[in-house]
Amino acid sequence: MREVKTIVTTAGRSDDLSMVLADFVCSKIDAPFVARNKRSIRKLAEDFQANIIVAGKNRYEYYAFGTEEPFFFHPNSAAFRLKRVARGETEPFLEVAQLEKGDSVLDCTLGLGADAMLAAYTVGQYGRVVGLEANPNVAFIVAHGMKAYDTSELPLTACMRQIEVVQAEAVAYLKSQLDNSFDVVYMDPMFEEIIEESNNFQALRTAGAHMTLTDEWVKEARRVAKRRVVLKAHYQSTWFEKYHFSRLTRLTSKFHYGVIVKQ
Repeated sequence: MREVKTIVTTAGRSDDLSMVLADFVCSKIDAPFVARNKRSIRKLAEDFQANIIVAGKNRYEYYAFGTEEPFFFHPNSAAFRLKRVARGETEPFLEVAQLEKGDSVLDCTLGLGADAMLAAYTVGQYGRVVGLEANPNVAFIVAHGMKAYDTSELPLTACMRQIEVVQAEAVAYLKSQLDNSFDVVYMDPMFEEIIEESNNFQALRTAGAHMTLTDEWVKEARRVAKRRVVLKAHYQSTWFEKYHFSRLTRLTSKFHYGVIVKQ
């Protein structure tokens, strides 16, 4: 199947700033610029048979080919989850990951980065959080958003800025790492089952890379993790039993966490 190319354009009414932002993303992802010329996003996509990145004044938007809704960066649930943690409340991801100040974390499936932000908050300024995103367009949107998103909420801003976004496929990146390179390796593949309540993830599901857990992925994650491998999956998933994760059951949630503790 032919790979769909990506083109860059501006919002409906472009100005000098929009052109600068468009030039920037063109150089970052090596994509051509196409003038909007009053055409709709749908029309541009049909004319060029392409994904579209729109450079607007306030943000970049990514329209995967054939979709109507854009993907753009926003902190999603991270803000209120961080507030809960700051108040000393229990957070399931942190409970299973058992992170400490100064730890290193590899998030193999970054998405919008909410879990990575919680990890960054916990490991502190001397820790390290690396987030992987296989799709280059999504990786650009998230990496730029984490650096530029305008928020006065602390510690959210510092957590976003701390995350290293790497455009890479998870297994390939893991294979490039030495044994015990990260204290914790985290995996949150696109759910086998769609959770209807998670409507805010629909654009990401469409735009992002869809991966399934494999023997090789788990094997490499175990090798690279020094202490723990953490998995997030739908509560009906067979992955927990298949790959021998100890499950943290959450009776009121449709997704669960599992952990493999290195001996």
